[in-house]
Amino acid sequence: MSTDMQLRQDVERELSWDPGLDARNVAVTAQSGVVTLTGHVNSYHAKMEAERIAKRVYGVTGIANDIEVDWPGTKKLLDADLVQAVLAALKWNAAVPASKLKPIVRDGWLTLEGKVDWFYQKRAAENAVRSLSGIRGVTNNIMIESDVVPQRVSEKITEALTRNAQLDARRISVLAQDHKVTLSGSVRSWAERDDAETAAWAAPGITAVENHIRVTA
Repeated sequence: MSTDMQLRQDVERELSWDPGLDARNVAVTAQSGVVTLTGHVNSYHAKMEAERIAKRVYGVTGIANDIEVDWPGTKKLLDADLVQAVLAALKWNAAVPASKLKPIVRDGWLTLEGKVDWFYQKRAAENAVRSLSGIRGVTNNIMIESDVVPQRVSEKITEALTRNAQLDARRISVLAQDHKVTLSGSVRSWAERDDAETAAWAAPGITAVENHIRVTA
């Protein structure tokens, strides 16, 4: 198992290695496998990229993302202007049912509300607005509602986990009841934990996933 110092250095190197992120103003600390990210970036997209990169480092068992978003330049965009930009971004993404969603912006913080049929639509909506200039953070309150009757859900999810070369499906348990799935077991990295949850959300008719998988480096 990596020491806290080794883990911190590994995360710092991974952040610096990724060409899609300017991590010069991001600081990393580590304690017992939990990594805390602090500092400043110029977009919400960069903040979430830093978290994604840190999650894939071996030995990371938890993430606290305390990075702050500073707007480029000195001019702060009005919330009304941001709402219009969000509406346009949602409309132009083919995976997003924009007519079912309602964006609310307060002091640069965006809250997405509404109802969709699939988790991928909820995720696509957030991804569509992450890179918008002026967005300080996103709260995704989009609900998932489905009329599809789940069938053989546990079996289908287990099969999907087995097909994923990055996952050891033998270490993951899947329990499905009505429209809800509960995952338990252990994986080797936080990124694998996220992959398992994504696979569970892909099952038809699922409206809730509880992820109790532990990360054991």
